[in-house]
Amino acid sequence: MQLDIMVYLLKYIKKVGGNMQRGSFQWMKSLNKSIILNKIRSAGSISRAQIAKETQLTPPTVGTIVKELLEQDLIKESQLGISQGGRKPTMLVLNTSGFHIIGIDAGPSDVQFIVSDLSGKIVDQIKKTVNVGIEEDDFLQMLVTGVKHLISQNKSLKFIGIGVAMHGVVDATQGIAVFAPNLNLRNMDIKSELESTFDMDVKVENDAKALALGEAWFQNQTANTSMIAINVGRGIGAGLVIDGKLYSGEHGIAGEIGHMTIDIHGERCTCGNDGCLQTVASGPAIAEKMVKMIEQGNSTILSEYNNTDLTAEKVHHGAIEGDKLSIDILAEAGTYLGIALTNLIHVCNPSTIILGGGVSKAGKFILKPIRKTIQSRAISEQAQQTPVYVSKLGDYGSSLGAVALILSELFEPAID
Repeated sequence: MQLDIMVYLLKYIKKVGGNMQRGSFQWMKSLNKSIILNKIRSAGSISRAQIAKETQLTPPTVGTIVKELLEQDLIKESQLGISQGGRKPTMLVLNTSGFHIIGIDAGPSDVQFIVSDLSGKIVDQIKKTVNVGIEEDDFLQMLVTGVKHLISQNKSLKFIGIGVAMHGVVDATQGIAVFAPNLNLRNMDIKSELESTFDMDVKVENDAKALALGEAWFQNQTANTSMIAINVGRGIGAGLVIDGKLYSGEHGIAGEIGHMTIDIHGERCTCGNDGCLQTVASGPAIAEKMVKMIEQGNSTILSEYNNTDLTAEKVHHGAIEGDKLSIDILAEAGTYLGIALTNLIHVCNPSTIILGGGVSKAGKFILKPIRKTIQSRAISEQAQQTPVYVSKLGDYGSSLGAVALILSELFEPAID
């Protein structure tokens, strides 16, 4: 009976152009409750007998499920393993190119779309610019158009789902962008829009939380008891991963550290409050600080730029060229970030903190003041030594995090 269902599903997948429909995705997930698929993924290469031994499942059960996973193209047989006294066992490996995922990093200024295989290898990508003052319908249509473009450009691939890393406050359960402050958009039902258009499983999460999950998934950070990833760009957000799972909090706003108050008499933030971390350490805040310093007559090689041309990226380039004012401004931003991270350390006590986003590219200039601040302010010697480093995922941190949203649903990673 199960084989008949499998044959029907495979025919159905082929009929609809290779995309994994929502119903079959849920069915595939049900197989993974036995943790066999994740055991194969985490082991890299493993025999049926070893799976049975390590999962305490009976060999017939393992054999049946492995057969189904092979037929569904999620795993494949590899080389023969080492004999334990009888015939050499056939090893099983994850078929990383069997299915693909579309990951979307929906930022306030541009949207990055990638196609990734199950190992995180990016095989195609596009980027679209977000127009100033964009309306909800146009933003949703931009997402739809981008996905359609990638699917049409990769017709031979089988897609298993779509992950969306959205900036701002996100209701991950409903897949709704509750509030995107930099776009001033509210209550966008991204999940329903994409699922109704493509009939694939869609997961939506805050971009910083997606970055954290991407780090946990692709940089093997799941071994850590807890890990925090900080996304510092036009805004600032954080994602907390505990035992391979994202922590969202009671109302889904855990990690909104960009709106942590640093100065009650500070600048007005896009959220409506005064003195948020975002007003002193984000990309726009760094650029605005440089504008003010130039207006006050401070010397800098960036004085030739007008207000609209100055960006945090240019400040970074100025620092690389040895401009003292640029270096000082980045150091100040690093100090503010260090204060915020010290607060997080005191609340969450993470084993590792990872920086991502555009501002993290200036790690050479912000990491030292961040670490120095933590070392001078954290309450214990162990906390003072909390590792802080820049994400190795680079420009694809949040989009790969979006891919990890689907992968984490499929594999349900277990921590030893």
